[in-house]
Amino acid sequence: MIKKILIGVDDSKYAEHAAKYGFELAASLDAHVGLVHIVEPMAIPMGSNGANEILGTPMQGLGADNLDLLDAQTDVAQSILDRTAKKYGGKLHVTNFNEFGSTAEGIMTCSQEFNADLIVIGTHSRSGLDRLLMGSVAQNIVKNSQIPVLVVPSKE
Repeated sequence: MIKKILIGVDDSKYAEHAAKYGFELAASLDAHVGLVHIVEPMAIPMGSNGANEILGTPMQGLGADNLDLLDAQTDVAQSILDRTAKKYGGKLHVTNFNEFGSTAEGIMTCSQEFNADLIVIGTHSRSGLDRLLMGSVAQNIVKNSQIPVLVVPSKE
């Protein structure tokens, strides 16, 4: 029985389509929705002190010097969650998760915290070299999730 559905969202048309589908499913089942957005850590340019050996450009991880950037990312993520819940949530009970880390791992961790019965995510329809270099969040979640995953293909 599906009583809790976790829906992964970002600011893409693919996630928007999956969110709409997930909320419609939740409404039909009278399920509680968990809405999750993951802020991924970024490598950002640093001065002239070092260079990324692969790209040849100076890079550093997100650190204490960049808390303003992290706060801005968190605010954007919360805005995405609020907008999505308002647009599709209706009278459903919605819990927001705004996490920082790897998208696939973050969604799976939130599914455990939320005690979800189903994960709903969209697919970015990547293929070829792009998929090899970027990986597929949906593929990673499907492969490693302990609960069922519904991957909603995009309408293009």
